[in-house]
Amino acid sequence: MITILLILHALLAVTLLGAITHQAISVWLPTRKTADSFVGRFRAVSAASYVNAIIILYVSTAILGGVFIYPEYRLSVRIVLEQMRLRVPVGIFDLKEHFVTVGLGMLPAYWYFWRQPFADNHARARAVLTAILAFIVWWSFLVGHILNNMRGFGL
Repeated sequence: MITILLILHALLAVTLLGAITHQAISVWLPTRKTADSFVGRFRAVSAASYVNAIIILYVSTAILGGVFIYPEYRLSVRIVLEQMRLRVPVGIFDLKEHFVTVGLGMLPAYWYFWRQPFADNHARARAVLTAILAFIVWWSFLVGHILNNMRGFGL
């Protein structure tokens, strides 16, 4: 069962990673002309169209990871890592937990600044909130996969 949950968690995380990356690139590197290349089209997406999907994916991924997968990590993986004195992986996962929690706390502000109609004076707030969430999502994704590769769930 944990394997299925872990795969589902990874699929949600990859989807979230794609959405937040598209949004962050389109906010921080917008196109100035018609997009005619792959990179140009990647940058030309409508950033606002990703907001609801990002919020739903973030909350879903956090709940799945925190409620259904975390107890298994805490009981089966973390104890072994601590016994092996691998403090750095344990520490970066603890940092991941804190970052994800901060991200959950930021979601109401993220939604508020991205809601329609846009206020021009909030463009910087939208960009910064998107960048912070993108960092949190990338950090969490990489740390989760590194830790799973170090000491998986018996896969």
